[in-house]
Amino acid sequence: MDTYDEKPEDRPGDSDAPVSRLPAGVARDERENPPADDVAPAPGPDGAAPGEAGRTADAAGESGPVSGGAGGDTGASGPDGARPDETGEVARLMERGGPVPGAMDPHGPPPAPVADPGGVIPVAPRRGMAALSLRYQIAAALALAVVAVAACVHVGMVFLHVAPSNTLTKKHGRAIDDWIYPEFEQNWKLFAPNPLQQNIDVQVRAEVLTADGGVRTTGWYDLSALDGAAIHGNPLPSHSQQNELRRAWDFYLGAHDTANRPSGLRGALSEDYLRRLVVMRLGREHALGRGDSFARVQVRSSTTNVPPPRWSDEKVSRTPVYRELPWWSVPESERSGVNA
Repeated sequence: MDTYDEKPEDRPGDSDAPVSRLPAGVARDERENPPADDVAPAPGPDGAAPGEAGRTADAAGESGPVSGGAGGDTGASGPDGARPDETGEVARLMERGGPVPGAMDPHGPPPAPVADPGGVIPVAPRRGMAALSLRYQIAAALALAVVAVAACVHVGMVFLHVAPSNTLTKKHGRAIDDWIYPEFEQNWKLFAPNPLQQNIDVQVRAEVLTADGGVRTTGWYDLSALDGAAIHGNPLPSHSQQNELRRAWDFYLGAHDTANRPSGLRGALSEDYLRRLVVMRLGREHALGRGDSFARVQVRSSTTNVPPPRWSDEKVSRTPVYRELPWWSVPESERSGVNA
């Protein structure tokens, strides 16, 4: 078989001009003056641009040698059948932080999911009661149940206390009263038709047994005024400062008539409650000297009418009205004023 050397210029479709990397349809002036991104870099060691040799080798390994096309429109095939111009565009996007090459092809395979480096799937932390151990969850559930039961019992007792007389109140009236009095008593003194228009001060004095065997009588201690001074200017006054003395006095009045005679079974209880309270308050006010003890106490109320507003023509007396209770002997266990 005869052989001959074929010159490059004799090959069909080849010319002295380099193969264009621009796709078909690009104007001639764009081919002669390509954009800055399409300017070929300086040739490498073998006359090829840097990176061009590697792409040509990859293309040759996968798609065969570079072949020319008619009019220089067809270039060598790149990886996955992509043209050289597409491969260069993918490389530029990857250098600029663009999407992966697979995303350039809408028909290509989806990107592989990123695996967890540690191999452990993170779990959201538990909150609230779910964060507690089983033992503490049970304890919290029991505590909530006890609170709920106590709240229901209290609401039921208050309802029966204010409700009209019925079978339950007649049968269990004593239990209801023991639950309500004296702290939770309900009344209408704040509302019409007869709101309270008086200032009532509870005062107390005592007979004291001195250390030398003598007896002395203290002056009147205005316990209501002391409570008012503690409440004034205090944004969070205690319950005892606001209600303890007032509720004890109301409890006594409700269980006695105007002659200080008990009017019900709670008469003795109200006396004991008020006596223990005033003895304790006298002890806090240092009414006793060293070695002294309480022998008897006496309680009284000082009632003063609230003055009417300036625009009213109503006239009321500003003179205090006193109601003195009899002297009460102090039991031996309460005479120190400490454990009253």
